[in-house]
Amino acid sequence: MSVYATVGALDLDRSNAFYAAVLATIGWSKHKEFPGWSAYSEGGKGEGFTLWVCQPFNEEPASAGNGAMIGFMAKSRAAVHAFYEAAIASGGTDEGGPGPRPQYGPDWYSAYMRDPAGNKISIVYDG
Repeated sequence: MSVYATVGALDLDRSNAFYAAVLATIGWSKHKEFPGWSAYSEGGKGEGFTLWVCQPFNEEPASAGNGAMIGFMAKSRAAVHAFYEAAIASGGTDEGGPGPRPQYGPDWYSAYMRDPAGNKISIVYDG
């Protein structure tokens, strides 16, 4: 297994629909699924960084980590917009729309949102 991160889901179907739509904008898809868990990776190959969407193991409600965020890389500014628009259309909430963030670097262009369970994610183009 490679490097991975997990995000908890309050409603697994809703969270998987969100991540399927959002990650498709950057060429990611689901590569593995078993009860309560789904794994997404670039090209659906299961190689490199993997995002797991899951029901918490302790069976308590999922909650977003304060200060925790998962960032995905885009290949263009247009991809940042597509990712953000898919997130909002799929039940995500805005945490900072697409635009330059010069405080992070001269070419940093990003957007920030929360998934349906409240987990914070970002999409970044640093070109």
